[in-house]
Amino acid sequence: MRLERFYTAKLPEITALRQAADRGDLQRILREPRPDFTAALRTSGGQLAVIAEYKRTSPSLGSICESIEVEEAARQYAAAGAHALSILTEEQYFHGNIAFLERAANQDTTSPLPLLRKDFIFDPLQVLATAGTKASALLLIVRLTPSAGTLRRLREETEKMGLQAVVEVFDAHDLRLARESGARIVQVNARDLDTLTVNRKACRKLATAYPPENHELWIAASGISRPEHLVEAAESGYHAVLVGSSLMKNGKPGENLTALLKTQDKDRPCA
Repeated sequence: MRLERFYTAKLPEITALRQAADRGDLQRILREPRPDFTAALRTSGGQLAVIAEYKRTSPSLGSICESIEVEEAARQYAAAGAHALSILTEEQYFHGNIAFLERAANQDTTSPLPLLRKDFIFDPLQVLATAGTKASALLLIVRLTPSAGTLRRLREETEKMGLQAVVEVFDAHDLRLARESGARIVQVNARDLDTLTVNRKACRKLATAYPPENHELWIAASGISRPEHLVEAAESGYHAVLVGSSLMKNGKPGENLTALLKTQDKDRPCA
């Protein structure tokens, strides 16, 4: 499983967090209010909400764009109409940093967009560390925590600290575990873990076969690059999409987001 390399890459971070916790350095939970991640996606004017991602590089594509800083990308995304921002913080494979969250949040103090910390999180100490940032939500991947009980504990710990948990699934088995854990936000990743190829058709079929339940908010992720992809996601029942690579290319995230949203049917309701 390709996720194993990401798990292994995070172990030194877990060790460092444990040492920090032993010193009492992790008891610094951010107490000020955070923008509501779910509310931002549900109040998108009846349209499919877009989570725009700051993503410098990836294992599947290599370097995407490392010339634009997170502050500038956040500013451009906000101006172009993003509903929330996803910030990759994994260092080894994605060249991210947890400090990017603070830097992104400081770009829009009047009506800040909620931030999703996108990383490989499987330990309560990572949740605690995230609570010390300005993130509104964090990512939990079912296949990193393939126990509904463990996933539930991480989600509950996340919510106890004032954040929301986006639970990522790849197939029906993952979805069953996510629902057993009480997931409220479900993100379906269209990328195959073994081949790293994208199959958006499978992503759409999962939502059609197991429609979002009343309390769930569904996000489609990976392989979204054209306006018709937004239409397809909405028609399949998704409430939001997460878009990264296609927006970051050429160092013009704001222009790329504007182009993606340009021809979205303004009258089409989001399921």
